[in-house]
Amino acid sequence: MAGHGHSHGCGGCDHSDELTVSEAELASQYSLFQKIDTFKVQCLNEVVDGSGKEVFKPWDQRLNVDKARVFVESDADEELLFNIPFTGNVKLKGVIVIGGEDNFHPSEMKLYKNRPNMTFDDAASAPDQEFEMQPDRTGTLEYTVKVARFNSVNSLSIYFPKNFGEDTTKVYYIGLKGDFTEARKHEVTITNYEAWANPADHKAKDFNPMSHDVC
Repeated sequence: MAGHGHSHGCGGCDHSDELTVSEAELASQYSLFQKIDTFKVQCLNEVVDGSGKEVFKPWDQRLNVDKARVFVESDADEELLFNIPFTGNVKLKGVIVIGGEDNFHPSEMKLYKNRPNMTFDDAASAPDQEFEMQPDRTGTLEYTVKVARFNSVNSLSIYFPKNFGEDTTKVYYIGLKGDFTEARKHEVTITNYEAWANPADHKAKDFNPMSHDVC
């Protein structure tokens, strides 16, 4: 079971055994996958188109082995870049990543807030937070996010620049924990301005004190 407490020096991840959280609680906490605009999710450098979207799923289904256990694997090199739009505003609090077996697991993770449609060139810029990762094949190691930096997120980019030594990187599951707020629909207010004719500028017979909308 995942522990939450002090850090053990792995770049902000928590895996102490002082406090434990039940699986039901974790399943509830890691439910932000429901607030992802899945159709618009992008995964750059994936071998199979669309496979990156499949790693966002319920926490209690993270270890499912049906259908050959869905995962995303990088193509040309070890890099993977996810662009994840939400359907509202998110206060992000934690991330869980189940990576590939052995050295296929990512070894570093960088998070970027509200930078939609990022490219690998964009990922050269400073991230909002980054982590050194540890192999996690069970989805019980949480990377704690600095909430003050991620308190109004409508788009999250996750960049895995490298792994533990293989030519390609595999990711089986990404879990996101946080609070969600529905996006507000801004009403457009149209103001009608009235123009009144000036009698001094017109002959009396032409003057008609009616309002006219300014187009």
